[in-house]
Amino acid sequence: MSLHNTKNFVYFAANQQQKIKEESSISEQNLQKILEALYNQAIREKTPELEDLEQIIQNSLKSPTDEKIENQDTDQLSQDESFSITKYLMAKGYLRDEKNWLTNKGFFEIGGKILHDVMKELSSDEFGLHNTNSFGDGNVTIDTTKKFEPGDDIRFLSVPHTILNSVQRISKTEKATFPISIETDDLEEFETIEDVRVAVVYCIDLSSTMKSILGKGGKSRIEAAKKALWSLYTLNKKYFPNDSIYVIGFASMASQVNPFDIPFLKTYDANDNFLHYTNYQAAFRLARKILQKNTAQNKRIVMITDGQPSACFIENDSQKNEIISEKPYSNFYSPEETLISKVKKERNMKLDIDKGHLVYLCYRYKKVDPKINERTAFEAKRCKRDGIEIDTIVVSDEGELLDYIRELEQNLKGKAYHINHENMDKVLVHDYLAKTRKILSSKQNI
Repeated sequence: MSLHNTKNFVYFAANQQQKIKEESSISEQNLQKILEALYNQAIREKTPELEDLEQIIQNSLKSPTDEKIENQDTDQLSQDESFSITKYLMAKGYLRDEKNWLTNKGFFEIGGKILHDVMKELSSDEFGLHNTNSFGDGNVTIDTTKKFEPGDDIRFLSVPHTILNSVQRISKTEKATFPISIETDDLEEFETIEDVRVAVVYCIDLSSTMKSILGKGGKSRIEAAKKALWSLYTLNKKYFPNDSIYVIGFASMASQVNPFDIPFLKTYDANDNFLHYTNYQAAFRLARKILQKNTAQNKRIVMITDGQPSACFIENDSQKNEIISEKPYSNFYSPEETLISKVKKERNMKLDIDKGHLVYLCYRYKKVDPKINERTAFEAKRCKRDGIEIDTIVVSDEGELLDYIRELEQNLKGKAYHINHENMDKVLVHDYLAKTRKILSSKQNI
């Protein structure tokens, strides 16, 4: 039997020689500075566009304190005026030309740096961590395929689908012959699913008060929460790939969030048509829907919030009339299709609301409206009946909020954590490791 002639397969990448030149033009030291600059920009409340990143990154490399080092650096980036750092990063698989410009590879590279800093301050040996060789979307390969994205694991590349895509593309303009030219857009990979053992839904508060600046570092509550979830998801994929982490962003309504969009989450404000209130019930309801579809035996919801609930769902006229009879001027709200589409387009989030349902809005200073409290507690207890634990992370010094959360968790037999926003990442990572260790120990004792 004759061997395959590998010379008949040729990969022609666009501007391949230029890419090779660019890949040798940035040192590891500067790459780390660039990744840090990307982190600082991605996590901001107002994220810059991709075209603005070039100048921002260039400025980050010209820090006065590093001027001597930069002059000695063999990169000499400034010598080539045509050199584009952002194009280099796109060629290397860190960036993509989209609104949320970090690729999966860029997300994990930066997340790894954050996690490394967190783990330095934690005694991780006691948790028996077992590092995996690579990050991935899942550990079980299925037959369906999707478009390959730079930075994804090349082991899941589907060669037959990729070649077929190349042939179909070329055949539109000319006769396809071998050797064949394969372009990046032709690449296709197998999809994967996770063999789940533990499932956790983190519900992050996106109400308007989460943008408040606290502490000396000038970091907002939402930025601290995003950093914590970023490192936590990296930890999960690196050490516990069989577990599953989901993320929900909630305010007046809730939306499931792609974990890779965590750095780009934004809070709502008064201009977002009543979306800036705080609806615990919406978060609990969507989290329960997600976990009901999951086969894990151990399920948990972790709420990250800085305010008491000020909204809940009204599902029928009876509930609405009951409120109106007590408060005739109550405010009820249902989002219009245009707003739902706007949120989907601008934030990549789909609001979870059933047709015909209203949102009852009632903000009371340092108090919770009785009807909102009733509906919130009812939804939380439904989760509890389904075997879902609920814990709450409080990022506020408001005494009334702490009292409310303690009472809620006492009824649910859950836990409430009052933390400083500056060490939220350490608290969440330590908490996740401790919970996982507890689950592993209980299984070993069966």
